[in-house]
Amino acid sequence: MRSFLAKYKRFALVMTLLSVVIIAAINHALTPQKTLKIYQPHDVNPEMVDTTIQFVKKYHTIADFTFTNQNGDTITQDTFKDRIYIADFFFTTCATICPIMTGHMVKLQDELQDDPQVMLLSHTVTPETDDVARLNKYAAQKGVDARKWHLVTGDKKAIYDMARKSYLAAKDQPYNDYDLVHTENFVLVDTKRRIRGFYDGTDPEAIEQLLEDLAVLKKEGQ
Repeated sequence: MRSFLAKYKRFALVMTLLSVVIIAAINHALTPQKTLKIYQPHDVNPEMVDTTIQFVKKYHTIADFTFTNQNGDTITQDTFKDRIYIADFFFTTCATICPIMTGHMVKLQDELQDDPQVMLLSHTVTPETDDVARLNKYAAQKGVDARKWHLVTGDKKAIYDMARKSYLAAKDQPYNDYDLVHTENFVLVDTKRRIRGFYDGTDPEAIEQLLEDLAVLKKEGQ
């Protein structure tokens, strides 16, 4: 009798464990996996988007570009080929939001230091003063690792166009040709050069959300 009860208990235990596994598998299959939105110009505040693309609803990607980083190296879209990256706009003499944004970029650099799949890209909006030498000095002061994070300068119109027509991350100043007001936005770009998120670069909670979304994006294989 005792032998029979012992066998029955083992059988019941096995069946219970098997049921738990099956239920968990079913729940996993039925629970939709989180994915990130693919942003189009039509989805974004029109103030942030060039008028020529404000009504674009699909197929928006980051345009080709050529800039120069803090070490004098040429940086193009191919620098980020098959990589996820986080982009923003700043200038070295900014005394308002830029120091906070840069501090959060440093945090991201530290968090992602051992992740070769993710890079950082910061564009100066005052290339007339932020030349390579100044960017290099700024990078040294902030602890920027050029293997992970590029601070770039270049043609002002090209930077303006990237901000307004690609990253959708700056306000226009129509009274002055090729001028803009950069915002606090950090822009998450996937391996297909699509925008997958906007984050307030001055908000610590937004940075944490960015890191969470980055993990989701990596699971998507994007």
